[in-house]
Amino acid sequence: QVQLVESGGGLVQAGGSLRLSCAASGRTFSSYDMGWYRQAPGKEREFVAAISWSGGSTYYADSVKGRFTISRDNAKNTVYLQMNSPKPKDTAIYYCNVGVGVLDYWGQGTQVTVSS
Repeated sequence: QVQLVESGGGLVQAGGSLRLSCAASGRTFSSYDMGWYRQAPGKEREFVAAISWSGGSTYYADSVKGRFTISRDNAKNTVYLQMNSPKPKDTAIYYCNVGVGVLDYWGQGTQVTVSS
């Protein structure tokens, strides 16, 4: 059974930094692209960043480009999201995602709150 567990969320001041982690289990995830999404109160879930199976390609939403960095350690089955210079508008629950065949898997999410 696939499991994704996010961690590292919390309260951070604007301009600070925070690193989120997503530990995957149940499969060998080195063959799959993985991503981060977020959902703010009253808003729909939105794409934040994605990384190819090898880590050689990364993709970002325009709103986080230049501030956030996605990376992965396939030996640890873990994906990271380094959040630098976060802004109050980045406040949301952050979710890890992986697509395996026709199925989408999500973690339980980790809350990130950015204070001004």
